Amino acid sequence: MATRPTWQGYLRLSLVSCPVALYTATSRTGDVHFNMLHKDTHNRIRMIPTDPETGPVDRSEIVKGYEIEKGRYVIVTDEEIKNVRLETTRTIDIERFVDEEDIDRLYWNDPYFLVPDGDMAVEAFTVIREAMTKAGQVALGRLVMHQRERLMALEPRGKGMVAYSLRNNREVKSASEFFDKIPDMKPNDQMVDIAARIIEQQEGPFDPSKFTDRYEDALRALIKEKEKGAKVTAPAEPKEAEVIDLMEALRRSLGQTGGGERRKPAAKASSRSTAAKPAAKKSDAPAKKPAARRAPAKKSA
Repeated sequence: MATRPTWQGYLRLSLVSCPVALYTATSRTGDVHFNMLHKDTHNRIRMIPTDPETGPVDRSEIVKGYEIEKGRYVIVTDEEIKNVRLETTRTIDIERFVDEEDIDRLYWNDPYFLVPDGDMAVEAFTVIREAMTKAGQVALGRLVMHQRERLMALEPRGKGMVAYSLRNNREVKSASEFFDKIPDMKPNDQMVDIAARIIEQQEGPFDPSKFTDRYEDALRALIKEKEKGAKVTAPAEPKEAEVIDLMEALRRSLGQTGGGERRKPAAKASSRSTAAKPAAKKSDAPAKKPAARRAPAKKSA
């Protein structure tokens, strides 16, 4: 079955616009999901909407309400919600261009693929994409999706674009709330040097194929064993970490660490995999990542 777009509308750069479609760039279809069953019949359990005073209710009797104070609600209909329309409900209007390094990683959220919607849109879409590639900057625009206006960061990638939703300022907590509690201390220079050498031994290229969900793999293995009728026993509990001399632990780690795939000396490209992203700055947010020369966007892994 063809993938359905998450959002359809227009991409606009000043007076130039074209129809576009937005598709989710990630998938959770492979996740292990469990159903709620009755322990004797193994029938799936239905979750029935229930009023605490009158009992079960029909879905047609359910309305949406916003709690303005304890026990007091403003009732809003679907039609009224639909009538709250901003221009961004149907248009991603590019507002500005920024350096990728200026967007703090805390703000980057979900990735999407942005493509021209129809043959007539290809020319204008390509012009905008190539101009963005030449500028080497990220475009910021807004759109309304799932009843929320979201700030989006757009970057060229291959023949299309990748759009990332960015968290707004209220969603990102202040780092100082947590980091200010960490005692300020000067570590031993020799220990830091040994730790840096351990890091150097473990450097290598990012290969997403090597990072699978081992917990989910273990769940699938458990299900297979249960399907065969095997009795599954719990593995031995891991030993608690022993309190040992930190310097000795560092020295032993340095001797045990394998080199693995070493990183090849090369200039880093700023194109990121769709697996991770960063975003808009806060005053006490972590330091910006080092600037990197922008390379032509690559297809996501």
